[in-house]
Amino acid sequence: MHLDVVDLRNFYYRTQLGRAAQKAIRDRLTGLWPPTQALNAGLTVAGYGFAVPMLRPYLENARRVIGLMPAEQGVMPWPAGMPNVSLLCDELHWPLETGMVDRLVVLHGLEASDNPDLLLEECWRVLGPGGRAVLIVPNRSGLWAPRETTPFGFGRPYTLSQLDTQVRRIGFVPERHEAALYIPPSHRRFWLRSAAMWERLGARLPGLLAAGVVLLEVSKQVQAPRRPGIGVRVRRPLSVLDGVAGPVAGRMSRR
Repeated sequence: MHLDVVDLRNFYYRTQLGRAAQKAIRDRLTGLWPPTQALNAGLTVAGYGFAVPMLRPYLENARRVIGLMPAEQGVMPWPAGMPNVSLLCDELHWPLETGMVDRLVVLHGLEASDNPDLLLEECWRVLGPGGRAVLIVPNRSGLWAPRETTPFGFGRPYTLSQLDTQVRRIGFVPERHEAALYIPPSHRRFWLRSAAMWERLGARLPGLLAAGVVLLEVSKQVQAPRRPGIGVRVRRPLSVLDGVAGPVAGRMSRR
């Protein structure tokens, strides 16, 4: 079940808790993918679901930024005050050429989909060889998934092992994982003011039990096609019998 784009916009841009969540997740993402890499490599960066809050650091450096929003959710223009890069799309048929994306962020997309395997196959299609995606999903054992007061309380939460198994089934290679949202999903000022401290402390904790979301980085590895051996043409092949006279017809002499 997809949330409405208006509700997502209001949470991330009009509440203090949403802005704190946005910063916590985005800091983890840029730790995995520094924006300068997009500049140096000329990358195309895309986001699916409601991933646009995570894409802002790449607007200046990436060759192209695209915000894909499913039709069941709705779309909004983004970024504000700049040329729009967001578009409405079918969940399983994105208007992108095969292999054109270098980096893909999925947020509020996988857990809300009725066809998660087919959605991951579409992620696979648009990524180029060696391309990478970060899947951001609610943590099943975290504090945010049971609460329906935030967008992370809707849809299907995951454990890291469940997400790992699902992406491997599609053919992705899991690379690294991170976690974020260690503060409780509360609008109280005490928690909001100390959000940065809780994120720093949470990053040092073993395991993911207290985290609100899991971030899994995966890569698309394509094996080189196997071709039959190609014969080598030699213009002047060497022969071990060069210089030896050929046979002459006739009778063998008896001695």
